[in-house]
Amino acid sequence: MKRFGLILLLTIFVFAGITLFPKADNDIRQVTFWTLQMGDFSPYINEVIDRFEQVNPDIKIKWIDVPFSEGEKRTLASILSDNPPDLINLNPDFTNLLARRGALWEINSDKINSYNPAIIESLKINDKLYSIPWYATSAITIYNKALTDKAGVRIPKTYEELGEISKIIHDKTGAWAQLPNITENDTMAKILNKYGLNSPEKINGKESVALFDFYKDLYRKNLIPKETVTQTQREALEKYMAEKIVFLQAGANFLNLIKENAPTTYKNTDVSAQLTGKLGQNDFSLMNFIIPKRAKYKDEALQFALFLTNEENQLQLAKLTNVIATNKQALQDDFYTKYEQGDLMSKARVISARQLNKINPVFIPSRNQKEINTIINSATQEILLDKMQTQKILDNLAREWKLLEN
Repeated sequence: MKRFGLILLLTIFVFAGITLFPKADNDIRQVTFWTLQMGDFSPYINEVIDRFEQVNPDIKIKWIDVPFSEGEKRTLASILSDNPPDLINLNPDFTNLLARRGALWEINSDKINSYNPAIIESLKINDKLYSIPWYATSAITIYNKALTDKAGVRIPKTYEELGEISKIIHDKTGAWAQLPNITENDTMAKILNKYGLNSPEKINGKESVALFDFYKDLYRKNLIPKETVTQTQREALEKYMAEKIVFLQAGANFLNLIKENAPTTYKNTDVSAQLTGKLGQNDFSLMNFIIPKRAKYKDEALQFALFLTNEENQLQLAKLTNVIATNKQALQDDFYTKYEQGDLMSKARVISARQLNKINPVFIPSRNQKEINTIINSATQEILLDKMQTQKILDNLAREWKLLEN
């Protein structure tokens, strides 16, 4: 009778789905998760992983932090293998390249309605989504208010307005209005996008010629430094800290560098919205998550990515790093909507977050965007140095650009 009772009890346990033994290791799904140089924030990431694993005991996260300089190389090698990571932190340009090569898992758009819709649209490739946005940055205008007061000028809102006050600033302060790093990376490509000049068919039109000649005229009249032909944003920052330029287009994180390295300049610093072009939209940069097509645990990786980018976790990361959240609910928090007078970092953050409300038409990288950036930058250098007529240089650029898109 006792034996019968034990058998009956075991049978009930089995049919009720109750196990008498610990879950076997092979029932645990381990999601391999790569980030790009986030080691400084390991307490935060480990905390998020712990909380995720507590509510998802069948999923374990194996986190690996990759040096930024090795990110693309290691990602490409892993994706070509049979055992890539399940979730990878990348930039949209490289994401675009991998998606067009068929290496990424398509994400159902119905699962991502909590994000800024314009950012989601910017990530789509042929109306398909292959990434989840993690965090954004949006450049602001950092300026020396002591020098603008000395010159007696108003704070410009557009590139043209900045050009108009450049001579006044130079004459009255001895400083240049700006050092535009228009031959670095995608700077000029993004400026062109603000005028709708984002294709080989438009790059050699009258409006494009006028825009390039605008910078050529500033260069010829010594209203932007001669080093503009080659120097980068880092060098523009150094000139700003030395009070040799008045306006700097940069991320809010540059304020910390100014505060630490040039405290006198920082005391004279204020911020305003980034410069805009004819279309009035703002630039932004983004980091996202991708899931390789060959990943073992795609659904679990997506589940973790959505957890990482929910309102609570995005706000926590933003308060550690000063980046901008991509989650709609997080962007409505006081952290992104209010600041106290005199709190320059908070003011910059609020301006940056507000700019995400007007980012259309967004800059969407082409298939060979890095090569396109290179030929745009080379053409810009030739125009500034007056190598030949602007129209001829842009005609050549249009032909080269078209070949890269085909």
